[in-house]
Amino acid sequence: MTFEPLLNAPIAIQVHVAAVVPAALLGAYLLLRPKGTPGHRLLGKIWLCLMVITALSSFFIHQINMFYGFSPIHLLSLYVLFGCWGAIVNARNHNIKAHKRIVRGLYFGGIVGAGIFTFIPGRMMNKIVFTGDEIAPFAVLAAIALVLLWAVSKELWHRRRLT
Repeated sequence: MTFEPLLNAPIAIQVHVAAVVPAALLGAYLLLRPKGTPGHRLLGKIWLCLMVITALSSFFIHQINMFYGFSPIHLLSLYVLFGCWGAIVNARNHNIKAHKRIVRGLYFGGIVGAGIFTFIPGRMMNKIVFTGDEIAPFAVLAAIALVLLWAVSKELWHRRRLT
């Protein structure tokens, strides 16, 4: 593992990574912990701020130039921005079902789904984590995905038994 590619990257990429990494960790924690507590609300606000920073910083990253510097990934950034707004509005209106749906979509689509693609050979996160190895990224990503799916499904099944 080497952080050299990140340290030499444009500031927009550095800000993006600095926001998305804690958002990924905090989001997993929030999905697995009890909801509605004061701690959940505080950490949820922090998570949403990190997600907004992640989405906004992506508009200054133009490595995949398909249309005037933008690419389909920027549509995901718009989804994240509107999703963050929807998560806040639904939480304030006590529409918890919609809030949960939006937040899970933001996490699994905006972080996990998009994050998987950052480990493709040739991309920066691949260079940071897997210096030179082309097969290991897929094995590690598969393992991480399995652990995440197991943890989330275990939590969901546990909550369904409680209701």
